Amino acid sequence: MRKFLALFGVAIALTLTGCGYNDFQTKDEGVKKAWAEVVNQYQRRTDLIPNLVATVQGYASQEKDVLLGVTNARSKVGSVNLTADALNNPQALKNFQAAQGELSSALSRLLVVSENYPQLKSDANFRELQSQLEGTENRITVARKRFTEAIEGYNILARQFPTNLTAMIFGYKVKEQFTVENEKAISLPPKVDFGAPAAVAPAPSVAPAPAVPAPAPTK
Repeated sequence: MRKFLALFGVAIALTLTGCGYNDFQTKDEGVKKAWAEVVNQYQRRTDLIPNLVATVQGYASQEKDVLLGVTNARSKVGSVNLTADALNNPQALKNFQAAQGELSSALSRLLVVSENYPQLKSDANFRELQSQLEGTENRITVARKRFTEAIEGYNILARQFPTNLTAMIFGYKVKEQFTVENEKAISLPPKVDFGAPAAVAPAPSVAPAPAVPAPAPTK
């Protein structure tokens, strides 16, 4: 009986290996690892924002709307957490994408504003923060690319035959991809004309006063 159970166990293991069960475990762990790196880099960006806002505020405190927009977007990002286990929830992923996209737009507007303040641009702390932000954006792009590739590999396994049968048996569903709507537009700073003077309403026209005749000379 023991020998039979041992042989049965080996047969089950070989069957699971052949049908892709172990591959699903490997791919799933790869997806989780890749997503953790995406979240890591987004958090790195979020951590830079308080110092960046404080530095800009020191030179451009009058740009209240832009500064408040970045602060609010950062707060919203902090309230939208998405674990790897929740990646199959399309609405949760959409909310996460929207929050990160909003923060990207707010940061773009902040950097546009900074162009109008030469003293701010020459500040060493601001230049260092801007450099770190640019580096973080590059890391985010790389991390998202790796995550996309990990999802693609997992989804192929879940769809192709015969591993799709294993997916159905064990409930391995196709995972949602992480995409950013209008990503190219978000990466570009918005066109804002801060130099255009405000339109001044024309003064109402006034009819000229009638001319007063000069007094006649006295004799």
